Amino acid sequence: MEEALKLLFLFLIFLSRSAYAEIFFEERFEDEWSSRWVLSDWKRSDGKAGTFRHTAGQWSADPNDKGIQTYNDAKHFAISAKIPEISNKDRTLVVQYSIKFEQDIECGGGYIKLHSGYVNQKKYGGDTPYSLMFGPDICGTQTKKLHVIVSYQGQNYPIKKELQCQTDKLTHFYTFILRPDATYSVLVDNRELDSGTLYTDWDILPPPKIKDVHAKKPADWDDREYIDDPNDVKPEGRNKIPTEIPDPKAKKPADWDEDDDGIWRPPKVPNPAYKGPWRRKKIKNPNYKGKWKIPWIDNPDFEDDPDLYVFMPIKYVGIDVWQVKAGSVFDNILICDDPQYAKQVVEEIWAQNREFEKEVFEEAEKVRRAREEEEAKRAKEEGEKRKKNRRHRRHDPRDYLDDYHDEL
Repeated sequence: MEEALKLLFLFLIFLSRSAYAEIFFEERFEDEWSSRWVLSDWKRSDGKAGTFRHTAGQWSADPNDKGIQTYNDAKHFAISAKIPEISNKDRTLVVQYSIKFEQDIECGGGYIKLHSGYVNQKKYGGDTPYSLMFGPDICGTQTKKLHVIVSYQGQNYPIKKELQCQTDKLTHFYTFILRPDATYSVLVDNRELDSGTLYTDWDILPPPKIKDVHAKKPADWDDREYIDDPNDVKPEGRNKIPTEIPDPKAKKPADWDEDDDGIWRPPKVPNPAYKGPWRRKKIKNPNYKGKWKIPWIDNPDFEDDPDLYVFMPIKYVGIDVWQVKAGSVFDNILICDDPQYAKQVVEEIWAQNREFEKEVFEEAEKVRRAREEEEAKRAKEEGEKRKKNRRHRRHDPRDYLDDYHDEL
């Protein structure tokens, strides 16, 4: 009964989604996933190609919810799937997937790619042209980049902003949304990380507006916010007040001899009545026009392309990365036209499982630390034992007998 209710619930979810969203491609790496994906032989003849294994990873909220994990260190990993042809003209494009960096990756990528045109999947790799590259790229402690690279007329353009990816060892969802008005959003775990437009955040087209380099500030432009008060009058005798006066508390030393020391004069001290040089008070300038700024004008080199957001028809999705340390689990790849559906997927998978996954991870970390401590303790004991044996060996009397016989 419980299983039947679960199936009914999933069916109702499917019906509600289908009514509003067009799902171009969705891969959760279940039922015969390997029949849809082709492992590339790129770099294999050089011994530099890695492979993937079907697994949920070392810590997972659901051991049966499997993805594909990079396997073999210091390798190139390339795998792709042919999908129904997609055109995003006049419609929103949503690209989403999850990744879990279980390993200390050191240096490597965790992104996916969308491809237009024909792809020889057995030779698929780093040289294969792509329409979109999206996802994390980590190297050391400095590089934690989230790539968003789009192709336009055969050339690749990276986003100009510095977007940061997640670097812990838990599952995270990355979502890229591109709309027909050329605006975009980047989400991580259903939270908007950044948004903007293709016109401003990529150097694809020349900017629509530029500063007028020939503009000059008008001669009558008054950018003084405050001016001297013309009605302010200097107080009488203000300039006659000295800056210093004789110290009224000073006393002539008892042994002062005017014949030898000259006439005694008290030392000078700052005059408390002196208020500094007189200046007129400042008042708001009635003619103030604000700070003059170079005006923006239409860029004569700009030619708009209303299809700037449109990719060439998308036919393949692929993973093409290089990693020093393998162990990244890719899963839940989604290409659709409805951001709300993508959001539901994240809530259904990540939001419900993240706390349990975190608990499983923390427990695995405890086991790992305990194992490392035990190994370190054993190594220390063995080192001390070897050191002790060497010390006993140096004081063995037979060593001296050997030296004596050598002398004879």
